[in-house]
Amino acid sequence: MRGPLIVSLDVANREGLFKIINKFPTGEDMTVKIGMELFYGEGPEIVRSLLNKGFKVFLDLKLQDIPNTVKMGMMQIGRMGVTYTTVHALGGSEMIAAAKEGLELGSEEAGVPTPKLLAVTELTSITEDALKNEQNCRLDMVDQVVSLAKLAKQSGADGVITSPLEVSSLKKQVGDDFLYVTPGIRPANFPKDDQSRTATPKQAAAYGSSALVVGRPIIRSNDPVAAYHKMLEEWNYAN
Repeated sequence: MRGPLIVSLDVANREGLFKIINKFPTGEDMTVKIGMELFYGEGPEIVRSLLNKGFKVFLDLKLQDIPNTVKMGMMQIGRMGVTYTTVHALGGSEMIAAAKEGLELGSEEAGVPTPKLLAVTELTSITEDALKNEQNCRLDMVDQVVSLAKLAKQSGADGVITSPLEVSSLKKQVGDDFLYVTPGIRPANFPKDDQSRTATPKQAAAYGSSALVVGRPIIRSNDPVAAYHKMLEEWNYAN
């Protein structure tokens, strides 16, 4: 069995969330991702509600600020009992290290496991053109992602969020003892929407992804449970 297929619950409010979640059988061993839209609208209580229902939670807020501010924020997240959370690798080594310290302090205080700290390399919406002409980066996409992943690992992160297309290069240059969590996952023939660098679950498995993040192909399906299980089966049993 591979790592989880994480369902990204990008909805506006509690009602929209539970309209989806309540369709899944009780006891479904699922990890779900809460992002900015839902968390900023509903607050920490929505995380507690999901944890109380038995879901593992990936709280994806992509913190990026001065190190002490991020440390204090991560202490709060560490207390919640979530499984994963994120920072931007572009925040630098001191910020990433401070984030990890905050998570460890908060989780120790609350008596819960320390969340895995994942660093966002380049967003899957960023193209080579945007990297060069907007970020003024001299590296190509793969080299930039590898550079940021190395920085994150050296600074105490547990893994990175990255496009599946960069995973094989990352594993060779950064190592197998690191998590490569990949959004931009689409079934074959599904629209890319605003994602530029995408793959199917089978392709992501071949590239070496540790875990997948899937949103719209599941939550916008007429049958989210069936869509989830179809993609999960493809992910778990891909050659």
